[in-house]
Order: sequence, then structure tokens, then C-alpha cells
Amino acid sequence: MAKPRNPYEEEIDFSALALQDADFAKHLKHNGQLDFSNAHTVKQLTQSLLKRDFGLNIELPDDRLCPPVPNRLNYILWLQDLIDTTSTSYTERYDPNRDVIGLDIGTGSSCIYPLLGCATRPRWRFLATEIDSTNIEYATKNIALNNLQSRIRLVPSKEASDPRIPLNALGIDSIDFALTNPPFYPSLPSLLSSASKKSRPPLSACTGSETEMIYPGGEVAFVTRLITESFTLGTRVQWYSTMLGKLSSVKEVVELLVGKGVRNWAVRAFVQGGKTRRWGVAWSFCGRRPPVGVAREGGMGVEKGLLVFPSEFDFGVEGKGGSGKIVGEKVDGLMGSLDVRWRWKGQMLIGVGFAEGNVWSRAARRKRLKEEGKMDVDKSSAEEMEDSEDEREPALGFKISVKESEEADGGVSVHIRWLVGMDSVLFESFCGMVKRELTKQGS
Repeated sequence: MAKPRNPYEEEIDFSALALQDADFAKHLKHNGQLDFSNAHTVKQLTQSLLKRDFGLNIELPDDRLCPPVPNRLNYILWLQDLIDTTSTSYTERYDPNRDVIGLDIGTGSSCIYPLLGCATRPRWRFLATEIDSTNIEYATKNIALNNLQSRIRLVPSKEASDPRIPLNALGIDSIDFALTNPPFYPSLPSLLSSASKKSRPPLSACTGSETEMIYPGGEVAFVTRLITESFTLGTRVQWYSTMLGKLSSVKEVVELLVGKGVRNWAVRAFVQGGKTRRWGVAWSFCGRRPPVGVAREGGMGVEKGLLVFPSEFDFGVEGKGGSGKIVGEKVDGLMGSLDVRWRWKGQMLIGVGFAEGNVWSRAARRKRLKEEGKMDVDKSSAEEMEDSEDEREPALGFKISVKESEEADGGVSVHIRWLVGMDSVLFESFCGMVKRELTKQGS
């Protein structure tokens, strides 16, 4: 039986963990619960979960942050989804042969994000920056403990003013993603005030240094600097991302991105067992679009206006048994009448296409008909579209899938997935055209 991708979808069974780990059993109360106010107990929980579920061994200092494993895993799994669904192959699934390089900004003593990333994806590698000397010491030790020196490169930062993403200094042209879990508090008084309002320390805290927990201006100020840097690096990083601890920070960060002209971003809420909620925000200067389930899962409280334009569109077509094939042929014929690169797989009722602009307007169609009267169209070009050497992204990339209802007279559903492009108006126009053509009377 395959292991679940996320072993923490259900509440952690502390009693079962105690039976599997003698060191953890020493911290379990008679009622099967843990004392989360005890820093050593929280540390042992992190160590035991990493060992049992991922085969990872780590050592942690007593005076640095102790990361909660489920929370950190949620972030890594979301990044995996972002990478998997926005690859140049447009397959929208995990490619076990793809090499991926990520950067963890401020990896901490545990180096937990690179460790989890490498443990769950064999071809992932990491750069990991860190400025605190104690964290550097322990992160170096944890990388070695797990024999990951060939896959995780620790990069000590000398000054707080050093680039968040030091690609130039490292002689690296590009990476697939950058992640960070920035300091939460803007000042020491705000940290102390927050702690005094809690009946017990949060699951994510053992004890932490000021470097780890405090940044002037808080997490928004930290991410603002990252956003500024991202505009210089552009597409050298496919996905920039951050975890945020406050809902208000999500609003500020997304509004800053949109205000600066970013048109491809994603928001995800991380909730573990109804406890502490966190959010992930990612942005890209590439046009490859993640699906709705990856880009628009902000959870309760996130305003709809903060979510990116939906990358999926569905509608139904009336019909009877066997109508799926008929609708599929209409889709194929419609795309064949347009100036698009198009490949249709009739047995699967799925097609992928790319357009350089609005080629479905009346003017565009008239122009195409005029040109076809003068020359033969090379039909083989569609077969070669995935092997094109032109690295320039098309104005619109899309996938159309047709599915027949299991009911005899249940009709047919058509799903349009926005794969690539920066113009939501163009995608919306395309979806409207396809729906009109397939649902109009007599079609």
C-alpha cells in the first residue's frame, strides 16, 4: 500500500507514535496528550515525526525555533503542486525525471524545508541561505546526518543587506522556486505582547532567537524586499513564494503584487487539524498557470478580489449517449478552423492548443480564410508544437477536455483549462467563443 502524500491529514496519534519511538514515549502523558508548553517535548515531537515518516534525523539547539512538521510539509506539498502543474510539458502531473532546484531563504537550524523536499522528491536539490551562526552550525550538521551534502548547498549570508536570492553571487542562471518563512514580529514588544495573550506557546515554538522571530516592519516588510528583488530577477526564478502568519499580511502582499503589475500569482491556506492557520502566497513572471485548486485555495477570510483569475472554465452541452465523441469532433473541427497550433487525442477526448492572440474574432477568421486561399496550411506543425524550439511563450495556451455523463441522457461536460498566458480577458473571450459555438442551435 502506497504511503499517503500527507500523513498528517488526520490528527497525529500520539499513542501510536509512542509505541514506535521510545524517546517520544517518555514525553507522553497518561491521558495520551502532550505538554506543548514544554520545549523539550515539542522538540522531540518534531524529531520523532521526521524520523518515522521521512527517515530524517536532525539535531536542534535549545535556543532556536523548533519547526512543526505538518505545517512545514504543507508548504512543501503546495510548492510541489505549483511546480508539477506549470511545467513546460503541460502534463500537469509529477514528472519523476525532472530535475528541480529550489532556494530556502533563512533555512534555520533544522534545514527542514530542504530536508523534506529532498525526502519526498528524489530529483529535487536545494540552496539554503542562513545568517545566524548557530543555525548554520546545526543546519550543516543536519544535512550531513542525512547524507544530503550533494543535494543541499548551505549558503551563509554575511550581512542582512545581502540579496535574498543570491543567484549572481553563486554563479547560477536560474532556479525553479524560492521559498521563505519570514520573521513574524516587527519588534520585541510586539512579540512579548503576543505571547502574553496566549494561554500556551504555539505548536511551532520552542524558543527562538530575535533574528528568527523579529524583522523591522514584520513579515510584510520582509516580503516587500523580496518582491522588489524579484522584479530584478524576473523569470530566472519560476515561482517566488512566502509563508505568511497573518491574514492581513496576505491582503497587503497580494495588493502590492497586483499594484506592481504581477498577473500570475497563487494563494493557499494551510490549516492543520483546526489549529494555527498560515497562508502561502506565490507569484511568477512566467505565463504558465496552475489550476484553480492550487492557485485559489485561500480559505475562509481571504477576499475573492485577492485571488487570481480562475484558470478553468466548465459548461455543459445537451446530448444523449455517445454524444461525447460528437462534441469532441466539433471541438477538433472548431480548433482546426482557427489559426492555432492544435493537437487532438480523439480516444481521450482531450486537446491542447496555443494561439498567438485573438484568432477567433470575425476579422481574424476572414484573414485566415483569405490566406488559406493562397497557400496550403502545414497540418504537421500541430504535431510538432511540443517540440518547438521557440522559447517565447504564446499569448494563450489551453487544454480542452470533453466528458460524457454516465447517465444515458445526461449530456456532455466541456472543461477548458488555461495553461499559459498573461491576459485573462483573452482567456475569457476564448472560453466564451467555444461555449457559443458548441451550444448554439444546430451546431
